[in-house]
Parts: sequence; C-alpha cells; structure tokens
Amino acid sequence: MSKRGIVLYLHTHQPFRVRNYSVFDTAVNHDYFDEPEYDCERNNENVFRKVTEKSYRPMNEMLERLLNRHPDFKVSFSITGTFLEQAEKWAPDVIESFKRLVATGQVEIVAETYYHSLAFFYSVPEFEKQVEVHKNKIRELFGVETKVFRNTELAYNDALAKWADGYGFKGILAEGWDPILEWRSPNHVYRPPGTENIALLLKNYKLSDDVAFRFSDKGWSEWPLSAGTYNTWVNDSLADQQIVNLFMDYETFGEHQWKDTGIFDFYEAFVGNWLSNPDNTFYTTSEAIDAFEPVDEISMPNTVTWADNERDLTAWLGNSMQQEALRYLYEMEDEIIKTNDICLIGDWRKLQTSDHVYYMCTKWFNDGDVHAYFSPYSSPYDAFLYFMNAVRDLRWRLHNNYNNGGNNV
Repeated sequence: MSKRGIVLYLHTHQPFRVRNYSVFDTAVNHDYFDEPEYDCERNNENVFRKVTEKSYRPMNEMLERLLNRHPDFKVSFSITGTFLEQAEKWAPDVIESFKRLVATGQVEIVAETYYHSLAFFYSVPEFEKQVEVHKNKIRELFGVETKVFRNTELAYNDALAKWADGYGFKGILAEGWDPILEWRSPNHVYRPPGTENIALLLKNYKLSDDVAFRFSDKGWSEWPLSAGTYNTWVNDSLADQQIVNLFMDYETFGEHQWKDTGIFDFYEAFVGNWLSNPDNTFYTTSEAIDAFEPVDEISMPNTVTWADNERDLTAWLGNSMQQEALRYLYEMEDEIIKTNDICLIGDWRKLQTSDHVYYMCTKWFNDGDVHAYFSPYSSPYDAFLYFMNAVRDLRWRLHNNYNNGGNNV
C-alpha cells in the first residue's frame, strides 16, 4: 500500500516585459522589451537579477539541502522558456543549480508552453508548437523527458485534457475548485472524462494558499504560521485520503514572501516534520499518478484557472482591452509564420506571454490589488498602450518587409 504523500509543484516564470514603447517608436525602433537600465520596474535584466538574489538562488540552495538530507523528499517544477532564456543570459549559475537538483533523481520537470501563453484558446497548432519547443528545451538543458502537463496559469478544461491524453502525457494539473469538486476532495487522483490514459491532479488551494498568499499576512488569524501547525493541517487534510497537492509559484519563496518573514526556515522545518513520520512521503507528479488509481471522473467543461476569486480566464480576458490585444495578436499568426523570420516570430511569441494582458486587468478590491502588485506599469491602460504600439510595429515590420517585397528587418 502506498504511503500518504505530498506533491509539491513549483511554477518558475519570468516574462519579457514590454518597455515604455511609444507611438513614436513604431516603424523606427523594433526593440519592445529592453527598457533602459535606470527604469528598474521594466528593465528585465534588473528584475531578473533582483528575483534571483531574493528567490532563485536561496530557494535552490534550500531544496538542494533538503534533497540531500531526505531521500523521500521530492519536488516537481515547471520552468518556462522565457525564464530559461533570461537565466542563460543573466544568471547561468541558476541553470546549473537546477541541473544539480534534477540530477538527484528526486525532481521532475513538468511540461508547459514555452512562452507561458494562452495559445490553446486561440490556436491549437501554435499551442502545440510551443509545447514541443518547451519539451525540446528541457531535453537539451536537463536531459529529461516531460511526462506531465500544466497549462499556463493552470487554465484547464475537458478539451485540454483530451488533447493532452492524445499527445501522450500521463498526467495533467488543474485547480481543485470547490464548485467543480462539490462534495469531493482534491486529495485524490482523478480521471478527465473521455480520456483513456491520462490522470488529473488537483491543487489543494486552501493549504497551498496558506503558504503562497497568507503566510506573511499579520491580519490573518493564524499568523504567524509554524511548521508544526502546518504539519498538523496537512495531516488532518489527508485523514483516509491519498495525497495533498501543494501547487504554488516558485517565487513564493523569497519574492512574494520575503526571507525576513521566515518562509525559508518555515518550509525547511515543515519538510523535516512531515518526513519524521515513517508513514509520510513526498511524490513527484508522475510518482503520484503511478502510486494511486483514479477514484472518480472530474469534468470541467468550462475553463478553470488558479487565479482570482472567479478562477476563470477573466484575469486575462475580462475586459475589452485584453480581448482586443490578444485578438489583434493572434490574427497575425498565418502571415507571421509564413515569413520564416526567426526574429519576427520570436517577438510575436514573446508578446503572447499571458503576463502582458494580466497587467491590463481592471478588477477592483483584492484581485485588483494582486494584479497591481505584479504589474510594472502605472495603470492597466499604460500596459495596453505600450503593448498595442508593439503590435502595430510588428504589423508594420510584416507588411513593410514581406507584403511589399522588402528584406528582413
């Protein structure tokens, strides 16, 4: 009989933020992403180096200690292509540390879209291309094959599950949202409807968000959270069940929850507490799927994500600016791809990164505060303006250099 276990999955991502790209730049300057160094909020190198110091280096160091200390400790990552490109340029030691983690055999890398895009909802061929490019990049850097899939922002529905099943993935990740689960628990392996070979792992959002969002909130009734208390909560959550899926951003550790909150010490102590019980273990996503048979079928005909109170796509598509931005971008697909211009196609794909439209969100209250926290722009309208100026220039490059018989820019 398999032990009770935790599936710890961490999502690692940094976008190429669009700079203050004005209408006067269009048809003149085709660099959409490199803000001058003095603008720390939108200079991608500055942001990446800052988060590397606060999160990636100390977190990888902690994980390496835990993996060496506890043979039963396991962790799964997804790492976007846009993160990997920036790490290769500005922090190659971080790539090397991820390689050491993977080399332990206790770490799994989960597949996703290379550009952290919402392409599945606009163009399945483009989506498949990005998944394949990501698989190849992971194979090239880490020498492993990806077997489990997560879509951008855990954006999931039954159609995506059928696609992933047909593609050959053994598992797929999604949000364990109460209105979908109803009386059921997220602490089991499930099967998507209409599939043959793929399993569904659902995030336990309550226990995940206790760490990812509430840990440093001094207004929270459970603050400060101790490793012992959290260990009790996880134990109680399992009871006669199988696994607890703790899914969160990698940057939870050190960036969203700063070091001085005690987040690193807390999690290191929690892992030790959990594994001090011989009946407990950790699983990678693949190991959990191998260890437990699906207990039921879960259907999500409408798209569910892990963002905002609605848990739908409104974080990225909830207003007309967001909808228009992506509509204009994907309308260019056929013409862009036909050019075979690597630079043009690369810029078009970087603009697909979901963060760009996330920054355009106009929600209020708590959700609005979260969007504003992550945005490097003064307002969602600025985010829309700079993005659309870049799209206009992309179209200018396309028409000026191809439709009129010119040369590559």
